[in-house]
Amino acid sequence: MSRIWVTGYRAYELGVFKDNDPKVQVIKYALKKRLIEQIEQGMDWLITGGQPGIELWAAELAVELKADYPALRLAIFVPFEGFGKNWKEANQEKLNKAKGSADFYAATFKGDYQGPFQLKGYQEFLLNHTDGALLVYDTEFEGKSTYDDQAIQTFKEQVPYPLSRIDMEDLQEYANDYQEMINEEHWNS
Repeated sequence: MSRIWVTGYRAYELGVFKDNDPKVQVIKYALKKRLIEQIEQGMDWLITGGQPGIELWAAELAVELKADYPALRLAIFVPFEGFGKNWKEANQEKLNKAKGSADFYAATFKGDYQGPFQLKGYQEFLLNHTDGALLVYDTEFEGKSTYDDQAIQTFKEQVPYPLSRIDMEDLQEYANDYQEMINEEHWNS
């Protein structure tokens, strides 16, 4: 598996409204651990979208991980060209920063938003151009990623498509690990 689609919750779905929210550090810690596992299993392209939350955090981590894994590449796909243009300025800046640091960036449809068919087409494109997915999503806590989860499950019925998931229980375990790491660093300094 070399091309992995990374997606999941939007920042607001996780109750994250500021970059310095402690939840962001835990989520990035969890994502980084799983991304390293994926890299060590052969991922050389991290493919994600431009949504604030899991997708943009994954993009940031890909850039960081390139220092230790120089073969890693980052591709960002968005469902249409005008994607994000109506967002708050801070989120537009995050998307622009991710676009600038990506090895590849493209929209799956020309022009601005025209309808839900673009979002469905975007999912189909990603499923057909990746070898598996890492989904930060828990079916007990629905969000917009429900649509990605459903699309992945339907796709898996037709072709083998490995799915790695980080759910809320996993995030709690990573939070515990992260806290232990912070405590050890505090006592060792």
